[in-house]
Amino acid sequence: MSARTLSAGSPPPGPVPQGAVRVYSMRFCPYAQRVLLVLMTKGIRHEVVNINLKNKPEWFLEKNPLGLVPVLENSQGQLISDSVIICDYLDEAFPGKKLVPDDPYEKACQRMILELFSKVPSLRVSIIRLLHKKEDCSDVQEELKKELNKLDEVGSPDSEVSVLDGSHEARSRSKSPVHGFGVLPEFPKTLHPGQP
Repeated sequence: MSARTLSAGSPPPGPVPQGAVRVYSMRFCPYAQRVLLVLMTKGIRHEVVNINLKNKPEWFLEKNPLGLVPVLENSQGQLISDSVIICDYLDEAFPGKKLVPDDPYEKACQRMILELFSKVPSLRVSIIRLLHKKEDCSDVQEELKKELNKLDEVGSPDSEVSVLDGSHEARSRSKSPVHGFGVLPEFPKTLHPGQP
């Protein structure tokens, strides 16, 4: 279902198949991509329905009155929105590979790392918009580089770098949620557009 984007006037998709989930998405939404990474990492069967956010289908507003993506729908018709909430739900509802540790301290450290990462998608979108308008984006690229450097420090598997800004009290010795997902290698394309 992810081959095309549904707009106003498009009929709603049928029921979600048993044992699967559906993600209402937009191809370039970094928050929806977060959910897709979790689905792929955990091996959860899913389908993607892309929504034209500038010309939304009427039925989509029944699924999320705010008109935002991502939205997750399960085979019982239950709807969940907000990428962080969806990811937490998926980790708890689908056993198998756990993404969040059980230990409260390790879980808190992982959430602090996630908070560091939360700045990256909006910076990336800002760069794309500026490039599209043919405006200078060097300041935003520099800010993105700084954020990615922070992630590199805490993202290495053996990192003992503090996840607290300026503090060395709390350190995470667990693997970071950004390590091993293959997410970071694509960011140089944003930092240096037009280069291989």
